[in-house]
Parts: sequence; C-alpha cells; structure tokens
Amino acid sequence: MKMNKYVERIYNGVIKENPTFIMMLGMCPTLAVTTSGNNGLYMGLTTTVVLAMSNLLIAALRKLIPDKVRIPAYIVVVASLVTIVQLLLEAYLPVVNELLGIYIPLIVVNCIILGRAEAYAAKNSVGLSLFDGIGMGLGFTFALSIIGSFRELLGAGTIFSFKITPDSFEPITIFILAPGALFTLAILTALQNKFKLPSATNGSVSNSIGCGGDCSHCMGSTCTTNREEIASQDEVATTKMKAAKQTEINETQNQK
Repeated sequence: MKMNKYVERIYNGVIKENPTFIMMLGMCPTLAVTTSGNNGLYMGLTTTVVLAMSNLLIAALRKLIPDKVRIPAYIVVVASLVTIVQLLLEAYLPVVNELLGIYIPLIVVNCIILGRAEAYAAKNSVGLSLFDGIGMGLGFTFALSIIGSFRELLGAGTIFSFKITPDSFEPITIFILAPGALFTLAILTALQNKFKLPSATNGSVSNSIGCGGDCSHCMGSTCTTNREEIASQDEVATTKMKAAKQTEINETQNQK
C-alpha cells in the first residue's frame, strides 16, 4: 500500500499534474532553454535533482520552520541546493553548465519548486515528498525534452543532435530562435483546447492544481488542502466569535 502511494506521486507528476503540459508552470525555462532536445533534457534533469532534494529537506524540516518565515526558508534551501548543483556541473559537466548558462541559478525562483514546497512538502512525510519531487521533475524533464525535440526537428532537422530529415528538407530556423518558443507554446495550447485535453488554460482540469481556481469543486491534492485550510480557519474564527459573544454575555450578567 505504501508503495502505491509512492508510485502515485510519480504518476501524478509525469501524467496527471504535469507541470508544463497540464498546469502550465515554469514557462520561463520552458521557452528559453528548449532550443534543442539536449537542452530540454539537461535542464529538466537539473531541475529534478533540485526539486527532489528541496522537497526532501523541507519535509524533514517542516516542523522546525516557523510559519511566518517559511517562504524565505524555502528559498534559502533551494538556493543552497542550486549552488551545489551548479558547482558540480562546473566541475564535472562543464559542457552542460555552458549550455544552460544563467538558467541554472534561475532555478531558485522556478515556481514549480516553490509551489511543490508550499503545497506538498510542507504538509507531508519525507518519503512521499521525495517521490513527489521526483515525479514533478520527471514530468518537467519529459515536457522540456518533447518541446525541445519538436523545435530542434523543425529548426535544424535533427533530434538530440541526430540527423532525421532528408537533405532536401529546409529547416525553419525561427523555431530555434526566441519567437519559435512562443509559436510552439501557442501550437501546444491550441491543440489542447481543440481536442479538449486537460490544461490550466482551458478550464478543463478538475483533478489537478491547474483547475482554474475552482477549489470548491476540484478534487485535486492542492485544492483539497485549500478547502481543509479554509475550513480550519472558519472553524477557528467561529470558535473565537462564540468565545467573544459568551464573554460579552458574562460581562453583561455580572454588571446586572
């Protein structure tokens, strides 16, 4: 049974709540780095390592981190991990470090990482949080690799640097330039809307974080947590109101 929960976290990140294709998160590296399949793969794997380790550490420290400073604490944890990963890449994989460039330090502010830390790791066990990070990271890697391969195929006639198209094929160079990223995203979104596929952009997602904000009817993990928090806050507020009213009644009776 425990294993099923771990497998569910992997499935959730890769398929059910894919951070790129379903929730449309982390668009900055998705658009900027995916000029080739290799770049998408490297960026995704790098982010996966940071995401998995940050989830693990934040879940382990969740009871020690004061609620008022939790976001700065998360950023410190993520920034430390990103620095370690960047130094390791510089030392052992300088080619990858050069390809990704400035986008490695920008992993610190990737909304996927901070979002999973806040929505999942801060509320669940170390094991589940680790697998949640791995699942989300693999989903992000899969999405970036697909988008990068698509752009590379149209823009250079290759996939992962292997020649695919015949010599007569004329590459559409714009797809490996900055505008090509926007065209690719537009095509992806249009296809999702056309075939009514789950996506945060068309309001058809009812079982994921990207449900369009309709938490009252969504059964996704994040919306469930939101409802529980709102119910808890309402209960606390109601208790305080009853206590205040009772105190007022007691004071009135004492005065009489």
